[in-house]
Amino acid sequence: MSSILTVSQINSYIALKFKNDPKFRGIAVKGEISDLSLNRNGHIFFTLSDGSSNIRAIMFAGSAANLRFLPSVGMSVIAYGSVEVYERDGSYRIIVGQLIEDGSGRSLDALAKLKQKLDALGVFSAPKKPIPRYPSKIAVVTSPTGAALQDIKNIVSRRYPVAELSVFPTAVQGAEAVSGIVSALTSADRSGSDVIILTRGGGSSEDLSAFNAEQVVLAVYNCSTPIISAIGHEIDWSLCDLAADLRAPTPSGAAELATPDIKDMSAELDGFKALISQYTASKLSRCKERLERFEYALSAMSVGEKISHRLSELESIRENIKRQAAHKYEVSRLGLESIAEILDSLNPENVLSRGYALVYKDSDVIEEASGLSVGDGIRITLRDGSVGAEVKEIRGRK
Repeated sequence: MSSILTVSQINSYIALKFKNDPKFRGIAVKGEISDLSLNRNGHIFFTLSDGSSNIRAIMFAGSAANLRFLPSVGMSVIAYGSVEVYERDGSYRIIVGQLIEDGSGRSLDALAKLKQKLDALGVFSAPKKPIPRYPSKIAVVTSPTGAALQDIKNIVSRRYPVAELSVFPTAVQGAEAVSGIVSALTSADRSGSDVIILTRGGGSSEDLSAFNAEQVVLAVYNCSTPIISAIGHEIDWSLCDLAADLRAPTPSGAAELATPDIKDMSAELDGFKALISQYTASKLSRCKERLERFEYALSAMSVGEKISHRLSELESIRENIKRQAAHKYEVSRLGLESIAEILDSLNPENVLSRGYALVYKDSDVIEEASGLSVGDGIRITLRDGSVGAEVKEIRGRK
């Protein structure tokens, strides 16, 4: 199942397609004016119709100020401009830079044919060269006396003062403009610059005509150095804009597109420094932890540490043996004392001390009276000695 898109995503995608397609820029559209209105800011809103279809158009005040006639409903005109999508409403319209009456459209017809010819040669569809992010040398092809050059100098000195700015002066209108621009572009392309800005201020269609000349457009196309084109005002379009690697709405805009802002670079460097510092601290911490683990491992593997560990174990064993031996000695001592007491209680001599006597015949102890006879010699052992005696009488127990 395909993904579900929002209305905004669809309109944005269509707008991007229109913006990136050179066929919708610098076009000439012929039609009849209808629904004409002029607002208080000087913008002209109207509709172009060919009898079968309509297309909305707007001519901003800056372009409308250069009109040499008063547009009216029903007038047949040729509108020169670009098609843009109005994303909010999902509609498209022509942004008109130049508007002429149909009867004076020969120059626009010629321009349309030249655009078609160059488009067929691939001049406008060729891959665009990237604009370097940090140029060290910027070439400017423009009039040395125009306001465009001063605007570029001011912007570059403020945003990126480390860049070297080289000016390749040329006429930008008049009979000498085409050959002068081609020569200046060739010199700028050979100067070793990182980027070229081709620019001039605003003017009428006749004033900008040099930048629609075939030789100039091909010179832009054949440059090996990336080119930013900034011809006229934002609403003006030229064939050089289509052939260049990047189009800027104004000379000041071209200077901004060609240079980074040193303030942004400083902030970016601060961010890099913080990241490097954080990374370094983290790396050092991990290295320290690894070093401590290695030191512990080396310490555990050292001979001295092993001997010390074994001596500690032996000392522990020795103490354990001493405790066990002392315990066994005490148990044995108590057992011997108990046995001694028992033996002592059974010692005949101890019995004699209590008034008893032992009777021996020869060397045998006489335990019963039946073991003696009258006249037997006997020895009687008492507590403090013994006496000899002779049996005179024997009595048995009753």
